Amino acid sequence: MVDISNINILAVIGAGTMGHEIAQVALMAGFEKVILNDLTIEVIDNAAKKIESNLKKLETKGLLRGGYTPEALMKNLFKEPNLKKAVADADFIVEAIPEKMELKQELFKQLGQNSPEHAILATNTSTMSITKIASKSGRPDKVVGMHFFTPIVVLRLIEVIKGEKTSEETMNIAIAVGNRLPALKGEKYIARIEKESPGFIVNRLIISGGMYFNWLLDYAMEKEIPIENIDADIGSLQDLGPFAKWDYLGLDIVYNVLKYFEKVLSPDFAPGEVLTNLFNEGNLGRKTGKGIFEWTNDGKLKAVATEKANLLNMDLFFALQLNEGCKLLEEGIVSGYKVIDDTMFAGMDMPGPFGPGKRNYEKWSKLLEDFVEKTGKQYFKPCELMKSGGFLKMRK
Repeated sequence: MVDISNINILAVIGAGTMGHEIAQVALMAGFEKVILNDLTIEVIDNAAKKIESNLKKLETKGLLRGGYTPEALMKNLFKEPNLKKAVADADFIVEAIPEKMELKQELFKQLGQNSPEHAILATNTSTMSITKIASKSGRPDKVVGMHFFTPIVVLRLIEVIKGEKTSEETMNIAIAVGNRLPALKGEKYIARIEKESPGFIVNRLIISGGMYFNWLLDYAMEKEIPIENIDADIGSLQDLGPFAKWDYLGLDIVYNVLKYFEKVLSPDFAPGEVLTNLFNEGNLGRKTGKGIFEWTNDGKLKAVATEKANLLNMDLFFALQLNEGCKLLEEGIVSGYKVIDDTMFAGMDMPGPFGPGKRNYEKWSKLLEDFVEKTGKQYFKPCELMKSGGFLKMRK
C-alpha cells in the first residue's frame, strides 16, 4: 500500500456536478484541506451549499463515518475562484471541467506552471486521451486519468488510467487516493487501466451498446413508431428506458461523446439524424424541458407509455458490448475479462457482458452480422476473439 500521508491538500478544479461530488467525498475521506475552484465565486458558493446539504442528509441517515459532522467537514472546504491561489499549495489536483480537449490542455498548462512540483494532476475525463491532455502540462509523468462515476458518494468505481508518460509512482498515488475515498455501496473498486483507449472500459462498452439505440431512434422515426413504446419494452427492469436516460443525462453530452468517438475510433459512431437535429435545435432533454421526450420543470417525464413496441432486442445491446470488450482484450487495455465485468458492475450497477456472453457468443455474433448488414456499420462486425470464443481463455 502506498503511503499518502503527505497528500493533505486536495484541489478540485470545476464545481459542477462531478466537481462538487469529488470535493464532498474528499472531505468525507478526511483530507486536511479541500479547495474548490471555478470561474466565479457564485458557482463555488452554490456547489458548497449542495455539498453541505448532501452531508446533512447523510448525517440524518447515520451514514457519516468516523465521527464527522457536516459542520466540522465544511470547515475543511475552502472556496477559491483564483486558479493560481487554488493550486499553489495543493498536493493532489483533480480537474472536472467540460469535455473539450482545448479547455483541458490549457488548464493543465496552467496547473503545470502554478502548482508545486510534487503535485499530482488528475483529469476526470470520461473518454479523452490522458496523453493529449498532459501534453502541455510540462510534467506528463505526473498526469493521470481518474474517471469517477456519479453519484460518486454512492458508487464504488474509479477508473485510473495511465497516459503514455504517466509514471508508476503517479499511478500508485492516484490509486491510493481513490481507495481512501468513501462509497456507500462498499469499498472503492479501482480499475487500473494500463493503456488508454477512447472511453476506457465503461464508456467504451456503454457507447458501443448505445449505437444500437442511436440507430433505433432513426428507425423508429422513419417507421413512425412512438419512441416511448420502445422505452416501455424495458418494462420494470429499469426506472428509465434507454431514450429517457439519454434525455436525463443530456443529449448534448450524448452527441458530443459520439462525435468524439466518431473522430478517434470510427466514423460508424456518428450521431444519427434524429439526435443531430435535436442537438442543433437546442432540445437537449430534461435540462431544457424537451428532448426525445417532454419533461416537467421539476425534472419528471410528462408522459410514460405503458404500451410496448416489442422491438427492443437487449441481446443485441449486450452483443455490441461483448464485442467491444473483446476488442479491449485484443488491444491489451486489460489483461482479462473479469476486470471488465467487475468494472461494469462497480460503475453501472449492471453485470458486464462476459457472464452471459460465455454461453451466447455464437448466437450474438450472428446478431452482430445481421446488424452490420442492416446498418452498413462495419466497425461492429464481431471480432475474431468474440466469434471464436477465444476470450474464454482470458478470464484474468
